[in-house]
Amino acid sequence: MTAVMFRRYRIYSARRRATMKVLMFMFFSFTCFLLFKAALHAFAAHEAKQTIVTFYQYESEGKFADSWELFHPLMKEKFNKSYYIQDRSHVFMSHFGAATFSFSLSRMSKVNQWAMNASAEPFQSAVYKTTVTKQYEGKYGKFQFVQDVFAAKEDGRWTVLWDYNF
Repeated sequence: MTAVMFRRYRIYSARRRATMKVLMFMFFSFTCFLLFKAALHAFAAHEAKQTIVTFYQYESEGKFADSWELFHPLMKEKFNKSYYIQDRSHVFMSHFGAATFSFSLSRMSKVNQWAMNASAEPFQSAVYKTTVTKQYEGKYGKFQFVQDVFAAKEDGRWTVLWDYNF
């Protein structure tokens, strides 16, 4: 009788160990999946942020043609290149008397179903948002512009968008 009970215990223990191994494998796989997904999100957010940083570095150096190239096609439709270059330099350098500016960005956050304006279709791809604060020192003293800025991937590269939902 004890031999039969011992045999049943061994079979039960073997099944239990096998079940535990499967559960541990599933837990490990799920954890790896979550870590991989988090890493992809962090990488995409970093790339989007770098595009916005590059855009504002160009702007702060007065390289408006280069910054315009980083616009999303919807922004390029809104501003033709020569107008944008003339208007940006005219407003910020001539009117405000600011030759350059410094800037900072808030933390990037992913935005779902964002549209540039009320009549535009929402983006189906990932869109990231940050708040850019530009600090100027010009003929009217020190001042700041604060603007929400968005980045979306278009044709395999990150592009810059501004919000026109007002």
